[in-house]
Amino acid sequence: MKKVILSAFADEAGEDFDIQLEALCRNTMQGIEIRSVEGENVSKISLEKAKELKKRLDDKGLVCWSIGSPIGKIALDRAAEHREVLRHVAEVAHILGTEKVRMFSYHMKPWETEENENRVIDELNALQEIAASEKLLLCHENEKGIYGFNASNCLKIMQRVPGMKAVFDPANFVQCGVNTLYAWEMLQKHVIYLHAKDAKADGTVVPCGAGWGYVPEIVRQYLALGGEAITLEPHLFSFSALKTLEADPKKRTGYASADEAFDAAANALKAIIA
Repeated sequence: MKKVILSAFADEAGEDFDIQLEALCRNTMQGIEIRSVEGENVSKISLEKAKELKKRLDDKGLVCWSIGSPIGKIALDRAAEHREVLRHVAEVAHILGTEKVRMFSYHMKPWETEENENRVIDELNALQEIAASEKLLLCHENEKGIYGFNASNCLKIMQRVPGMKAVFDPANFVQCGVNTLYAWEMLQKHVIYLHAKDAKADGTVVPCGAGWGYVPEIVRQYLALGGEAITLEPHLFSFSALKTLEADPKKRTGYASADEAFDAAANALKAIIA
């Protein structure tokens, strides 16, 4: 089994980028899935700021594994706005040295209708066309409250949007009432990387292996199949961007600080990989 690339949403350790870098280095991670820096979402940072962040990553021997963008985490009726966001994110991604952009598949009601399903697919293909022109790899994350909240809808995206890949988040599936082993069997050939996050049946996020996400089994199968990268997403301690990420954030578990929670999440993941 080859060595896995470990990255993290390091903004969960702190807003300040130096704190984020310290958390990554302290936990012997190789990279970052960059989401927010000093209170600013990655989709909004300037190109000059991106150049500064790239130098600071280089100085620490770290890489930007992926852009943790919010693209697609918006009402379907406003989808056109995120086409423009993607064009800016593409410039940021090129500067930071990654081709991977994490994204979503829109909030919509009612999503059961064939018309709305087709609209989602059309909008995702529009994003994919932009990404292809920019030599980016769009990586769709399953998430609560979007079209791709369950395994079958995620599979439809993979089948109907050529070139798009999947990011597999076990905790999000648990929180949506989806059996993660069933979802993994359905989606595994489309998965480019994992988000390491686990949850209990009531939705509370816990360290990997302590919940209902079958995270150890999925991680081991992923690595055995040749998977190369995992992004840690702790969600064990309230952090500044949480309210913008989840409309109804579940209660955090009892850690005294962001550092303690981040390290606990990292240690749980590394115990599974060891």
